Amino acid sequence: MAVGLKVKFFWYQIGTGDFLHSFFSTIAYNLEDGKWGTRYPFLMKELYCGVLKESHLKNAKDELEIITNELKKISVGKVIWDIDDLSKPMPWGDNISPEITDLSNYFVTSDGDDLITILHHAIDKAMELKSDIIIESI
Repeated sequence: MAVGLKVKFFWYQIGTGDFLHSFFSTIAYNLEDGKWGTRYPFLMKELYCGVLKESHLKNAKDELEIITNELKKISVGKVIWDIDDLSKPMPWGDNISPEITDLSNYFVTSDGDDLITILHHAIDKAMELKSDIIIESI
């Protein structure tokens, strides 16, 4: 089942739910000492739970900037597939593109786009349209 971000009638494809969970697990484990949402509540709690309110878009964009800068400092070997089971390996193992240099550019959507860039686009569009962002499965 495909997961994406919905902003009114705009759709931003991400990939599987497990892939999205991996992105958030990697943030929680590496940047929040395993304590989900303690540093980045708008992205990690609100968006991850399904809806990022329009009134919190600016906060979420600020969090995403900090997350990106922090992930740039972390090697790809620190990626997490599932924070609830750290023994689970990434499904593709070590078979990643040489263009992936750190955790800030590790996550690539099923459409081949950088996930962090897609999150920025969705937040920008939601700000423009004064809309919530909804995680939706299709």
